[in-house]
Amino acid sequence: MAITEAVENYLETILILSKKQPDVHAIDICSYLGYSRPTVSIILKKMKDEELVTVDSDNHIRLTESGLEVAERIYDRHQILSAFFEMLGVDRDTAAEDACKIEHDISPKTYALLKAHYLKISGKDQEQQNP
Repeated sequence: MAITEAVENYLETILILSKKQPDVHAIDICSYLGYSRPTVSIILKKMKDEELVTVDSDNHIRLTESGLEVAERIYDRHQILSAFFEMLGVDRDTAAEDACKIEHDISPKTYALLKAHYLKISGKDQEQQNP
């Protein structure tokens, strides 16, 4: 299965939910994304088959190493793009919506340059260098 925008959204959702609660279940994903249980179940099975997630006997969903890598990449893009847009004066909701649209399609090179610029102008590059 190719890592589509939809799969990236599911992986990012699992990451976000896992930061908020100890266990993630399919119903949590349904609630977060507003999708039906059958829709989520189909994608979860595909992601499990592709070893992007694991589901244990208690139906706890966890990201595999490769799933986590994709989820963290998309989550980082979302956070930086949203913050950058807000810095430009875009309201928080619009910034988040626009970041969600762009995070999947922006090239790694363009994103790296945008992130470096954002960190520099926000002063956060200094924070990362001096923990």
